[in-house]
Amino acid sequence: MGRLIVVSNRIAPPDDKKASAGGLAVGVLGALKSTGGLWFGWSGDIGQDDKPLKKVTRGNITWASFNLNEQDYDEYYSQFSNAVLWPAFHYRLDLVKFKREAWDGYMRVNRLLADKLTPLVKQDDMLWVHDYHLLPFASELRKREINNRIGFFLHIPFPTPEIFNALPPGEELLEQLCDYDLLGFQTDNDRLAFLDCVASKTRLIAHDDGAHTAWGKRFHTEVYPIGIEPDDIAEQASGPLPPKLAQLKNELKHVKNIFSVERLDYSKGLPERFQAYETLLEKFPEHHGKIRYTQIAPTSRGEVQAYQDIRHQLETEAGRINGRYGQLGWTPLFYLNQHFERKILMKVFRYADVGLVTPLRDGMNLVAKEYVAAQDPKDPGVLVLSQFAGAANELTSALIVNPYDRDDVANALHRALKMPLTERISRHAEMMKVIRENDIDRWQARFIQDLNDITPHSVESNLQKKVATFPKLA
Repeated sequence: MGRLIVVSNRIAPPDDKKASAGGLAVGVLGALKSTGGLWFGWSGDIGQDDKPLKKVTRGNITWASFNLNEQDYDEYYSQFSNAVLWPAFHYRLDLVKFKREAWDGYMRVNRLLADKLTPLVKQDDMLWVHDYHLLPFASELRKREINNRIGFFLHIPFPTPEIFNALPPGEELLEQLCDYDLLGFQTDNDRLAFLDCVASKTRLIAHDDGAHTAWGKRFHTEVYPIGIEPDDIAEQASGPLPPKLAQLKNELKHVKNIFSVERLDYSKGLPERFQAYETLLEKFPEHHGKIRYTQIAPTSRGEVQAYQDIRHQLETEAGRINGRYGQLGWTPLFYLNQHFERKILMKVFRYADVGLVTPLRDGMNLVAKEYVAAQDPKDPGVLVLSQFAGAANELTSALIVNPYDRDDVANALHRALKMPLTERISRHAEMMKVIRENDIDRWQARFIQDLNDITPHSVESNLQKKVATFPKLA
């Protein structure tokens, strides 16, 4: 096994001034440390794209980054990745804004990245490509005679044919995805949706070894639910609180806390969540003055109109609900459009009686797992979780709800607030068992092992050449 090359839209180069990274960076670094290798991607800066790659090396890992010019950033990232693929993959065709020039820009940047990476690839390297920004990337590498093993992992849902086939370049994207040797998905529903999309466009052949062939290309699919580092989360969550949080905890000691933290995004179901909380206050007045719901939702992609709209909607809803139900000395809903450090959020999770995680559609949702891992096992809170989050397939001991049904969510919140300690402990223990078994290290190790077991294109090509030149019997 040679080096591992990780390719993602953005990379996280080492920074001694910042705290250790979470999420994807943890898994990627774990994989890179075991093999040595390269992490390649956009620097996050907009500038001249013809400059040499910026490289940083620590131990056996090198980070190689590049800039995007303003046009490429706008067309590849803002217009196509985030205004076409993101809403479509989250089942929001009404928000898709397809422009032919944005599609051209998306393909142009994938070609640009392939040109930059090709000279760095060695014969025995394996490549692991991440997420929806880079769907055609393997196809571009194959055109440059890169026949190494190339795997792809999708961090978001994959839509059904009824949704995906509405995208004008849908068939082209599907054929390009089949140039990957291994395609990894968060859930089996996502994996099957991809195969259904392929089968709707061409003949899909299933092989005895689990592989498939379409458009003459052979590929494997598998499910790899992404995890977290539960011990690291628990360590961040425990210990003394910073002075301001300690003061806040003391002020709220007689109030039960419902807590949510999400990126400000229409896929997270935040307006529906606010309305479900209002239904809780309507149906169960016994909670008035005794609970508080805090929603942290920092702005993301603020230049996109749909994100501006949801921010305005949440501000309006929060004001209306507080105006209707608030009392002197009690504000039922706190909405904070701010960013907080991850280590602070873990401590807040620990003291939240209810974790409310109800996206309308989500690939996994690691917040749900982090909330559970942050709890005190002797006095844990309760997780209320959307059935449309990938995490619901694993965290079956959460209170699973339909986020479109405000009464269902309100009833689950009431149950969570009233749940006895013995049941809370039991449910928490069951979820922690799953989280520990499927942690971030197992996620990356399974993917890398499966990719390593696949015969690379270079070997298949040589076998085909030998068969073609083998003398035929008379």
